Amino acid sequence: MYNDSIESLLLRHYGETSPVPEALEQRLVASVRQEAAEVNKTERMLTSIYERPISRRRVVRWVALGTAGLGALSASLTSLQPADSSKPAYA
Repeated sequence: MYNDSIESLLLRHYGETSPVPEALEQRLVASVRQEAAEVNKTERMLTSIYERPISRRRVVRWVALGTAGLGALSASLTSLQPADSSKPAYA
């Protein structure tokens, strides 16, 4: 990609007779700053998550909840299966 200025890109795309949008540069600068702030916020959040120590108690709790959830899902799927598969379910 070329390192063209905003003005040259607008001229190439719209031509010489097109009007320049009002406060274009200010809006672009604000947009870039907002995007940079969002990226920084995401990076800070991920850094705090990765650097936070995880206790064994929390890991055991996650495993227990996951196992209980899988057990409940398995039980609900089993109850949805028809007991007699020779009869149609919609009869």
